[in-house]
Amino acid sequence: MKSKKTSNRFNVLGVGVNDTTIQNAITTILDWIENSEKRYICVTGVHGVMESQRDRTLLNIHNQSGLTVPDGMPLVWLGRLYGHTHIERIYGPDLMVEVCKKSIDYGYRHFFYGGNTGVADELAQFLKKRFPGLKIAGTFTPPFRPLNKNEEKELILQVANSEPHFFWVGLSTPKQERFMAEFLPKLNTRVMIGVGAAVDILSGRIKDAPDWMKNSGLQWLFRLYKEPHRLWKRYLYNNSLFILKISRQLVFDWNKLFRI
Repeated sequence: MKSKKTSNRFNVLGVGVNDTTIQNAITTILDWIENSEKRYICVTGVHGVMESQRDRTLLNIHNQSGLTVPDGMPLVWLGRLYGHTHIERIYGPDLMVEVCKKSIDYGYRHFFYGGNTGVADELAQFLKKRFPGLKIAGTFTPPFRPLNKNEEKELILQVANSEPHFFWVGLSTPKQERFMAEFLPKLNTRVMIGVGAAVDILSGRIKDAPDWMKNSGLQWLFRLYKEPHRLWKRYLYNNSLFILKISRQLVFDWNKLFRI
């Protein structure tokens, strides 16, 4: 049965981003589980959109998702420009916290995949302490490379035995999107959600930006300050190119709308 709580998508350089809110997204996710649907969710910002410009497969992965939600204020602002007045940012750590809190009522189980050694376990302990009664199905720390055949068999067996409803993927983009598209059919789970650095942020390994920076679209600047050598190209190059490309899209759409 198809979920009844789907939302419209708007175009961001070919990536279909859902016009939704965090509460509507959670309603959709819970409907999927109730209806025994298998879906994955891309939590995507400017970085994911720009990576999709260079990788057609990644673009298709975003567009074939159950939801591709806006993790970044630029995508929210674009949605509002296109008339989606109720859209809001869906930040990976916030989505994880809200889903975990809500899932206690249903007894849903969670599996955490990603991060450095011990990080997924630390996250599981943090969430269990914050939400007594939360059911943890397991954790898995992958190597910094694709899984070999033995590791893949180990993961498949672990998930088959624990049967999690939610499988959280804490890898970088585009690794986590590719992983979800490949492994959703292989794993005995319902909903896979790619949340990137949420695993490190909620476990306390990475300091989060203050709310005022997140709400004003400046979280990238905070992360660049914290990790300049790793992130300078992602933010300075990608952000500049995004502004150029999206300006062209807006001009084209504006001209088409008013038939200039």
